Amino acid sequence: MGAGLPYWLPDGAVLRHTLEEYIREAERRAGYRHVYSPALGKRELYEISGHWGHYRDDMYPAMRLGAEESEEIVLRPSLCPHHALIYRSRSHSYRELPLRIAELGSMYRAELSGVLGGLTRVRAIQLNDAHIFCTLEQAVQEARGALELIARAYADLGIEAVRHRLSLPGEGGKYVADPELWRRATALLREVLEESGIDYEEAEGEAAFYGPKIDVQIADPAGRESTLSTVQIDFHQPARFDLHYIGADGAKHRPVMVHRSIIGSVERAVAHLIEAHRGAFPAWLAPVQVVVLPVSEEQVEQAAAVVREAVERGLRAELAGPEDGSLGARIRAARLVPYQVVIGAREAAEGRAAVRLRDGRRPGELPVPELLRRIADRVARRGIALWDRPV
Repeated sequence: MGAGLPYWLPDGAVLRHTLEEYIREAERRAGYRHVYSPALGKRELYEISGHWGHYRDDMYPAMRLGAEESEEIVLRPSLCPHHALIYRSRSHSYRELPLRIAELGSMYRAELSGVLGGLTRVRAIQLNDAHIFCTLEQAVQEARGALELIARAYADLGIEAVRHRLSLPGEGGKYVADPELWRRATALLREVLEESGIDYEEAEGEAAFYGPKIDVQIADPAGRESTLSTVQIDFHQPARFDLHYIGADGAKHRPVMVHRSIIGSVERAVAHLIEAHRGAFPAWLAPVQVVVLPVSEEQVEQAAAVVREAVERGLRAELAGPEDGSLGARIRAARLVPYQVVIGAREAAEGRAAVRLRDGRRPGELPVPELLRRIADRVARRGIALWDRPV
């Protein structure tokens, strides 16, 4: 299998897909345009971006595809060089800016086996990444907008940020040697944090090699802290890739590149969600949202019809029949499922069902269409609460 190379089983794949679709929708509503780019690139691409010179120890070796091939191919450690090429593929006017490009893309980092850990530190990463190409005057506003997107996503996902960190360069040759670049980018990020009213701490030695960044820190139940989301202002790569836009004066101007990630790597986000919710995910995220439990064999047919109706309403529903054990055993097995729908002889005869919530509450009985409508409505609103109206 290979260490640090996650395999997503069906329930995990549902969780990942749901999370990715949520992020895409949030980005679309915020004016982002989605792209796809390959996980491979020429070595020259990463030489231009600076990754090969400053980040090579974390990259996989370049590959030559044949004895007669002169071109070397590299597994990408980052998406930003690819998005710079997408921006550079045609000319841009100042009227198009800010141009927000987003991708949920794969990247690969040559992490040493000693630092790998579950889903939190892996070698094959699915990254929620985006790059905003804008004018200097727009950079602060765009970075603030990114922080607002992050805060909104954390509220919907039930994630709590423990602190914000302004990550600055440290000593050594790891960082781009351009003091003015660092001064300008750091000043802008401080302005972003202060205008947003966010308390923050500064940390030397935690910056990206090309610029400072705002890190949104989270902690697991054991208190171990990690970075989930980031916002960066970058002057380095626009210059390296010779990016420009045509200003109102008809002349070429250099755009600013704002990097931002709402949930960082999907792997780390899912690892944190598992720990934070202990498997009892918000209903809209849960791999199985509704489990239908017929009391006896006589109600299996009606229960199967309820499952089909739930699926038609867009819910993830499963049947847990008597062959899976006693009713009590089946309820215990489904303890993490948000909604347990129980159908006995009386309920089947009346076209009704009794609902049990994961937290132990029993709101009562409802006609099946009304019950499923309420559940679907609750799920669609992506709230944390399971039930908010009396029967």
